[in-house]
Amino acid sequence: MTPRYARHKRITLAVATAVAAGALLSTGLTTSASAQTTADSPGAANLAAAPTFLTNAARASLIQQAQADASGTAQEIGLGAQEKLVVRDVVKDVDGTVHTRYERTYAGLPVLGGDLVVHTSEAGKTQGVTKATEATVKVASLTPKITAAKAEKQALSVAQAAGSEKTTADQAPRKVVWAGDGTPVLAYETVVGGFQDDGTPNELHVITDAATGEKLHEYQGVHTGTGKTLYSGTVSLSTTLSGSTYQLYDTTRGGHKTNNLARATSGTGTLFTDADDIWGTGTASSSSTDQTAAADATYGAQVTWDFYKNTFGRNGIKNNGVAAYSRVHYGNAYVNAFWQDTCFCMTYGDGANNLKPLTSMDVAGHEMSHGVTSNTARLNYSGESGGLNEATSDIFGTGVEFYANNASDPGDYLIGEKIDIRGNGTPLRYMDKPSKDGASADYWSSSLGSKDVHYSSGVGNHFFYLLAEGSGAKTINGVSYNSPTYNGATVTGIGRAKALQIWYKALTTYMTSTTNYKGARTATLNAAAALYGSGSTEYNTVAAAWTAVNVT
Repeated sequence: MTPRYARHKRITLAVATAVAAGALLSTGLTTSASAQTTADSPGAANLAAAPTFLTNAARASLIQQAQADASGTAQEIGLGAQEKLVVRDVVKDVDGTVHTRYERTYAGLPVLGGDLVVHTSEAGKTQGVTKATEATVKVASLTPKITAAKAEKQALSVAQAAGSEKTTADQAPRKVVWAGDGTPVLAYETVVGGFQDDGTPNELHVITDAATGEKLHEYQGVHTGTGKTLYSGTVSLSTTLSGSTYQLYDTTRGGHKTNNLARATSGTGTLFTDADDIWGTGTASSSSTDQTAAADATYGAQVTWDFYKNTFGRNGIKNNGVAAYSRVHYGNAYVNAFWQDTCFCMTYGDGANNLKPLTSMDVAGHEMSHGVTSNTARLNYSGESGGLNEATSDIFGTGVEFYANNASDPGDYLIGEKIDIRGNGTPLRYMDKPSKDGASADYWSSSLGSKDVHYSSGVGNHFFYLLAEGSGAKTINGVSYNSPTYNGATVTGIGRAKALQIWYKALTTYMTSTTNYKGARTATLNAAAALYGSGSTEYNTVAAAWTAVNVT
């Protein structure tokens, strides 16, 4: 008999949550997945340059039209005869301005680092172009001097040196043009699969110069975090009744599903079902069929969806109204959680002894924000752009936590304060003064790009805190902060709501795959000028906050 989706029901359940460390934030629970907008909400809909909500049909129509006009656009902005544009995304502002994001090809080859955004007025006039590279994309020869096999061997060696297990190339190396830095060159891109040293799936991208065999670049395609703490709360979930069985299937938010991997490390898993619509027990269980972790993951996905929709008018991670899905009970005692573009999904391990599932709401907020970055600026996950990638997830993860408006766990600017990863009760990271964690950078320096991306993110986190809250000593929601500045100047914050709007517009409209901290300063200034005016207090504070972290 064909299942009947008779109704959707908001139900109450007991949830146990665990906070993951590394790239993740502390848990904030509320009694409803659709948290109410607070007095700090941005109210951006009345800002002419704020993004407007697009229906699926409207977005698809804009993309289709832009692709039809791509040849003329390429000519208009001065690209060469062998360069073509492929539309990847489109954002429309309240005032009708359209920002179209393109990937680029050269002689039919993908140009990595060749992405760009064309800004067009409501009348259709090109107002400007934001490029990942200003270099002319042209290579002397399309014939490699080294074999694909040699490039693959090098990539496998890089992965093995990093501790990768069961290392194999997912597919044969592909020819590309590398324009990520310096002069564009013909190259190979090899994606190495298998597993990383902690059991996380591996998607290591290695770029090899096709003429010299030199490794030009590498980055990891799977974004991860770790944690150890359990947190509990009672929340509401949207589920679906099919016949007489309830499913963790939320058709009100793009069709999000929560599936059970039951200790497997591949596949989509099996959709969770239940007879009485009461999910979980509020306590952790080592059972591979435990519903508590599943309920927790579902809640995190719902709150993150609502945050992006109600704060920015974003219709899901890809802005196309389609939800990602969640997989729980990954592996055996796997102490991690990760976002993966290739499956368009979140995956959660059950932690030590399978008793500390990494399924907290803030894990979803941080990691799913990696998905938003991947579908907008696509910041390279290495060097300064990698630090900005991580900072973006910290910033929006913090936004999710404040959005939840949970009285028992108020929003804060402490990263991972609930997990006690060090065993002494201190947070993992501090946005007001990142160096308090012992590794993150407070200020930009020429060596910043060599830091791990979770630590170079400190500069972006510090900037955001200063922009939102300002410098000096203050107490917010019962937490004491004292934020210094590089130049000793006093910065007065503009409020978190406006700071979030500026960062989101910068990410979706003015940043590209190669944006570094200097580029982020330019992008956020452009965003502030568009939203509030180039002579506004908001614009001037963006400039002051960047100067205060030594980005000039």
